[in-house]
Amino acid sequence: MSNRLPWYHRTTIYQIYPRSFYDSNGDGIGDLRGIIQKLDYVRDLGFETIWFSPFFASPQQDFGYDISDYTNIAPEYGTLEDALELIAAVHQRGMKIVLDMVMNHTSSEHPWFKESRSSRHNPKADWYIWRDRPNNWKSLTGGSGWHYAPERKQYYWASFLPFQPDLNYRNPQVKQAMFDIVRFWLEKGVDGFRLDIFNAIYKDAAFRDNPFAWSLLPSESNPAGFFQRPEYNLNLPENFILARELRQVTNQFGEKLLLGEVSGGREIIRKFLGEEVNDGLTLVFDFEMMAFTFTAAYFRRLIGEIEKHFPPPFMPVYVFSNHDRQRSIERLNGDVRKAKVLHMLQLTVRGVPCMYYGEEIGMRNVRLPLSTALDPLARKYRAIPGFVFDLLKMNINRDEARTPMQWEAAPQAGFSSAAQTWLPVHANHTFVNAASQSANPDSLLETIRQLLKARRQWAALSEGDLEWIGGTPPDILAYRRTHPEGTLSIFLNFSPQGQSFAFETGKVVFKLSADDGPEQSGRIHLGGYGGLILAAP
Repeated sequence: MSNRLPWYHRTTIYQIYPRSFYDSNGDGIGDLRGIIQKLDYVRDLGFETIWFSPFFASPQQDFGYDISDYTNIAPEYGTLEDALELIAAVHQRGMKIVLDMVMNHTSSEHPWFKESRSSRHNPKADWYIWRDRPNNWKSLTGGSGWHYAPERKQYYWASFLPFQPDLNYRNPQVKQAMFDIVRFWLEKGVDGFRLDIFNAIYKDAAFRDNPFAWSLLPSESNPAGFFQRPEYNLNLPENFILARELRQVTNQFGEKLLLGEVSGGREIIRKFLGEEVNDGLTLVFDFEMMAFTFTAAYFRRLIGEIEKHFPPPFMPVYVFSNHDRQRSIERLNGDVRKAKVLHMLQLTVRGVPCMYYGEEIGMRNVRLPLSTALDPLARKYRAIPGFVFDLLKMNINRDEARTPMQWEAAPQAGFSSAAQTWLPVHANHTFVNAASQSANPDSLLETIRQLLKARRQWAALSEGDLEWIGGTPPDILAYRRTHPEGTLSIFLNFSPQGQSFAFETGKVVFKLSADDGPEQSGRIHLGGYGGLILAAP
């Protein structure tokens, strides 16, 4: 059908953090061969695309987001041959593979930076951003992003942490080199890229000081923080141009996904997709929803805002946790009934759902002290008492959301045969694990599996338009997905109390519990935290 949406606008995405998914060789660290062994699990769940956090060669100071060789693999994860086998194995199962591409910066151990740092006169002297004197710019993690290199008697810029120096995209050789790396992996068969801090790539050519702002910490809607507004080092117009240039590169290989990690409010992040047509990045994350409130009113407002800013031909992404944020069920105080409602919304609303590994079984954060943190961001702030970050609702120790996947009620949750894993396994793995939930038709995992099955069967859920259904009680979120091949009505109860209301009956496609469904005389009943999908008669 020529009028079908591109695959990347109707897909479902499962994020794997390779270090924590499955350990095949007993060293306590997840690896590529372990992922290959578990691909059938992802396929059988029903996800169509897998996004992998970086497994490129790296000193692992930031666990892969500090890359020292973009065309090779970190030895703890495997080899380039393993990566090529992984690409083939994903495709053999009818799924797509998306790699994490860090274009903004490299590791300080990258040969490019070692050469650039060595003197002001070497061939790569201006491959990174150097200044004789720092200006007032703050890094994304707080504090100055300028760091002194005695070899050059100059300062280099790092948007994130000191061992992640930023590349200089105003040098055409740098842009060409990075585009060639993108081509390298596209030629190997990958289906697209998730783009790390893409909105930070270009900085002001004149290095003007950022203006003052009355803001201590940045947010997704307002990047001002650390008492300045990052006017000259984030979201520059050149970044939007780069998005279109990168799209032109990937278009040479067919329909490829480009998913941007960007921030700055919806009007800003939309610009990365294009103005009138989607000729930039294909998708961007909208991280404001990670701070969701579990009410119908919140999601009614959220969906309304997203529909306003991402109308067709644009497509939003619905994501509630990832490797940098607390797991979504933490915001629900561990309530699995609420998690079912949340993920039912995620899988039925107009948008591309992106689910972090373990969300499908309700994995919790593991509480870990800052004093033992492996995460470099947490180590930067370990002198500050942990309760301060709790009060600010900040997940400063990202280790807590990166613990090993809980496969079964066995030692190390079946993740590894090692006596000690790189991060500790959650103590609840004896009852929160994939094996036990696979055998339980009422489990969160089985709920998500059935919703993904419905999404594949009904084009309305992956391609249909969205319109509101009125006349329901305040705690009920109700919307319709319309498509020429069939229309579905979705009802979600955000209250622990049962709710009944008038609505025309239809065929039940899915329900969260036995209490949900049509009643006699044209009414619908939803149990507490219930959910229902009806097909139009």
